[in-house]
Amino acid sequence: MREYHDCEWGKPCFDERRLFEMLTLEGAQAGLSWATVLKKREAYRAAFGGFGVREVAAYGGEKTAELLGNAGIIRNRLKIASAVRNANAVLRLGSLREFLWNYVDGEPVVNAWERQNDMPATSELSDRISRDMKKLGFTFVGSTIIYSYLQAVGIVNDHMTWCGFRFGK
Repeated sequence: MREYHDCEWGKPCFDERRLFEMLTLEGAQAGLSWATVLKKREAYRAAFGGFGVREVAAYGGEKTAELLGNAGIIRNRLKIASAVRNANAVLRLGSLREFLWNYVDGEPVVNAWERQNDMPATSELSDRISRDMKKLGFTFVGSTIIYSYLQAVGIVNDHMTWCGFRFGK
């Protein structure tokens, strides 16, 4: 968890493949701990073809059955179907990067939390993006999942004010 925090979490991401990967992993995390998902990350990368959107969008019943038998990932039929459905929604969008970063005019939202307990689970921004994504056919994109996703990909910078990694150090 420390390496993830220090090297990845909260750093602005503009890479389409990684944005899709993190969306898929955040959806898979629903009801579980993030540590559980991180431990399975490499297995997810292998199972989902490195998170190539076009590849995942083409997954059918045979691939879904294969994934449901893969002990390296979270074997939840709805979460696997969500990854495929979300890949198709990304293809219709054209660019997940543009879609997301347009909400913040290309600049991260920088919050100033002093204590972990001050940090919210949702925000007006995550509510809006969640609502819009659902209209576009995305699933497993509730406001809490989206807020966590925005933090992970650096659209929202929620490092504590005292954190040495607050501004990418």
